[in-house]
Amino acid sequence: MSTQHGGAHLSGRFHFSPRAARASVAAQDATTAVDVREVSIAALRIGTGFIFLWAFLDKTFGLHYSTASKSAWIHGGSPTKGFLGHVAVGPFQSAFHSMAGNGFVDWAFMLGLLGIGTALVLGVGLRIAAACGVVLVAMMWFAVYPPAQHTASGAATSSVNPLIDDHVLEALALIALAVFGTRSRLGLGAAWAKLPVVRNHRSLV
Repeated sequence: MSTQHGGAHLSGRFHFSPRAARASVAAQDATTAVDVREVSIAALRIGTGFIFLWAFLDKTFGLHYSTASKSAWIHGGSPTKGFLGHVAVGPFQSAFHSMAGNGFVDWAFMLGLLGIGTALVLGVGLRIAAACGVVLVAMMWFAVYPPAQHTASGAATSSVNPLIDDHVLEALALIALAVFGTRSRLGLGAAWAKLPVVRNHRSLV
């Protein structure tokens, strides 16, 4: 057995090259038909992304779902004042009240929604988008604080589960997408992963 140029030769007949193996896998991936697993993960990715993207659009333009037109960001409304200003449960009430309506917080929140939503829908930069998304939904979980049965004024919170709510499910979906959703061919993920800067910095995939 001898080695040469990063490959292994066995009895002059068997040759293993890591570079050739990677090329073979890449070629196989390019020719393999899209299967149910890939479609399912892409559907989860796009659906989760649209949650963030729709929140950005509704708060920006006041599309009469959670945000009235007069309260839209483009009309001078604050995307965070209503929600954070009315936090009445949990250990961080005063901190959330101090952030409500702050211009920097408004911009950070809205750019976060836009960036996370766009990245997920397109399938690019999923690991960074997932990390930012988990932080964002964790903060929102603490704002609604499901473990609380009563608000600071003593009113019932109507919480139905002390731990798991839609924010936790969104965080779990984001983690799954960061692990299994990168390089998707149902979007721009596959092309994105081939960019030199992404190949050299795998956190960008």
